Amino acid sequence: MSIALIDYNMGNLGSVAKALEFVGARAEVVSSGKELTGFACCLLPGVGNFGDGMENLKSRGFDRALPEFVENGGWFLGICLGMQMLLEESEEAPGVRGLGVFPGKVTRFPAVGLKVPQIGWNSARFRPGCKLAEGLPQDCYFYFVHSFYVPVNERFTLAESEYITPFSAVIGSGRWLAAQFHPEKSQRAGLRLLENYLTLAGGLE
Repeated sequence: MSIALIDYNMGNLGSVAKALEFVGARAEVVSSGKELTGFACCLLPGVGNFGDGMENLKSRGFDRALPEFVENGGWFLGICLGMQMLLEESEEAPGVRGLGVFPGKVTRFPAVGLKVPQIGWNSARFRPGCKLAEGLPQDCYFYFVHSFYVPVNERFTLAESEYITPFSAVIGSGRWLAAQFHPEKSQRAGLRLLENYLTLAGGLE
């Protein structure tokens, strides 16, 4: 299976690549939107600022290439910032437009006692029937690092977590899928979620 790992200078590609290898898959790093042609699925990891992320995606042509890629049958998985940039905008970078795959605004956690950012393990409750949750116990734990979150939306939230306030841990629609947590750092549960994603995309039996 042809798997693209998107390099836009904003994500830890090495740890994601190693996690994919652990579940029996090998990814090829691509650094421009033109290179996505021919791949069956792609992963967009991300750590950092929403505005910087969008600027880097645009400079490498991924803002145009990703919608075309999915429209032509490709599967997408965003991780952390790679999930947040799927929305229309973020409080982290006022005036910067996101990819707009999903409606809404990424919001900062309120300062009400708990530390921000959230760093560490938190449980996620998946919607019944979510294919990404195959073989995972309900309320299993994943590793999060984030100051901003995607509000819960019944139209596209596939798994929900809570830290200060409820938020979307996983979102998805069709072949667009994304997780706020880091599956590559989430041990057995994260590896299983990556396996499930690759199975959905037709890459694992």
